[in-house]
Amino acid sequence: MATKTEVTVEDKLRALYDLQLIDSRIDEIRNVRGELPLEVEDLEDEVLGLKTRVDKLKTDVETVNYEITAKKNMIEESKTLIKKYAEQQKNVRNNREFNSLSKEVEYQELEIQLAEKHIREFKAQIEQKKEVITETKEKLTERETHLKHKKSELDAILAETEKEEQALLAKSQEFEKQIEERLVNAYKRIRTSVKNGLAVVPIERGASGGSFFTIPPQVQVEIASRKKIITDEHSGRILVDPALAEEEQEKMHKLFDKIK
Repeated sequence: MATKTEVTVEDKLRALYDLQLIDSRIDEIRNVRGELPLEVEDLEDEVLGLKTRVDKLKTDVETVNYEITAKKNMIEESKTLIKKYAEQQKNVRNNREFNSLSKEVEYQELEIQLAEKHIREFKAQIEQKKEVITETKEKLTERETHLKHKKSELDAILAETEKEEQALLAKSQEFEKQIEERLVNAYKRIRTSVKNGLAVVPIERGASGGSFFTIPPQVQVEIASRKKIITDEHSGRILVDPALAEEEQEKMHKLFDKIK
C-alpha cells in the first residue's frame, strides 16, 4: 500500500512563493495595458452617446418640420375661411351679420399672424439644431478616430500578451490547487491589502521585501529553517528566506520563458 507523501512547511512556502511570482507576472502584463481598456470603454460610451444625440437632434428637426407644415396648412385654411367670410359679407341683411363676419375675418387674420410667428420660431430652432448637429458630428468623427487608434493600440498589446496571460492564469489556478484552501485565502487577503499585490516576499538586507523595518536575527533564523510560516508583523506579508526565493525565481523564469 502506497504511503501518502507529507507536505512540509517548506513545500508550502515554495508553492506560495511560486504562486506569488506567477501572479506578479500577470500583474506586470496587465500594467503594460495600463488604463487602455478603460480608455477604450469610455471612448465607446462617448461615441455611442454622440451618435444617440445626433439621432435625437435629427428626430427633433423632423418634428419641428412637421409642426411647420401643420402651421402652413392652418394658414391656408384661415385664408380659405377669410375668402368665404368676405363673400358672405356681400350678401348680409344687416350690420350685425356684417360685424359678426368681420370679427371672424379678424380672428382668422390673427391666427395667420400667430402661425407665421410660430413658423419663424420653428425655422430658427431648426437652424440652431442643425448647427449643433454639425458640431456634434465633427466631435463624433474626432472621437471615432481617437477610438480607432486606441483600439489598435490595445489590440496590438493584447496580441502580444493575451496568450501568455491566459497560460499564466491557468498556472495560477493549478498552483492554488496544490496549496491548502486556508493558506490560499490568507494569501489572497494579504495580496489585496498590500502595495503591488506582494503577499509573499523574501528577506532583503535584513528586512521584509519592500519594507524598511528590520527583522530580528532570531526571526530570520526561524524563517531560514523553513519550519513554520512566518508573517511580517508590520505589513502582514508571508516571509521566505533569500535562498529559497532565488531558487524559485530561477525555476519560474524558465517557466515564463517557456510560456512566452
